[in-house]
Amino acid sequence: NDKFKMVYEEKFVNDSSIGYGKILAAYFEHYGDTIYAVPFKQDSVESFYDLDGNSLRKAFLKAPLKFSRISSGFSYARKHPILKIVRPHLGVDYAAPSGTPVHALGDGVVLKAYYTRGGGNYIKIKHNSVYSTGYMHLRGFAKGIHAGVRVHQGQVIGYVGMTGLATGPHLDFRVWKNGKNINPLHVDAPPVEPIKPEFKESFNKTKIVFKDWLDNIPYKIAKQDTIVKDTVIIGKNPAHGDE
Repeated sequence: NDKFKMVYEEKFVNDSSIGYGKILAAYFEHYGDTIYAVPFKQDSVESFYDLDGNSLRKAFLKAPLKFSRISSGFSYARKHPILKIVRPHLGVDYAAPSGTPVHALGDGVVLKAYYTRGGGNYIKIKHNSVYSTGYMHLRGFAKGIHAGVRVHQGQVIGYVGMTGLATGPHLDFRVWKNGKNINPLHVDAPPVEPIKPEFKESFNKTKIVFKDWLDNIPYKIAKQDTIVKDTVIIGKNPAHGDE
């Protein structure tokens, strides 16, 4: 049977619980295989790592927004809905309500953030030496988004719109690999880089604290749709170092 434990935040007002906050750490066991998820902030970005310091998240999100459907796929020969001519559509159109937040697919630096006639309000992000992503037809840019600014995975960079040549609100999302357009649905994103050598000592101290908390939480058998708790009261989050 699978087993898991979590350390998480719980919010109180006058000693009465009013809800749960974020998960701080976790442990999972599956047929004898175990994994700890330990939080640590590296280069101002907090993420989860295993006990060896390997990141547990991928470099990219599965999609840059919450969408209702894919209205148009990647194609080298699509009839443009406005221009009525056949030409490549080197991206994926995600249909979503106007104003839906659009998130950076991964960490990176904004290369472009301006208006183009065809793509409307457009953002391009360079993630590393291999991958870049593009976001088109935005209603507008999020505050602080401009060329040269660094963004983090999941950060809101803009909002769904229909600027430029568009028949309805959607995000035209593009991905480049080594400078060549590829199908965004076929991106095989590598994991985020592990703990850097200069942070290793601090990480090792942090993981000991979280591992101890998790190891001291007893297992309890839960009924379906039931939350079983064992209280762990903590103070300052050690994942944030000396902040």
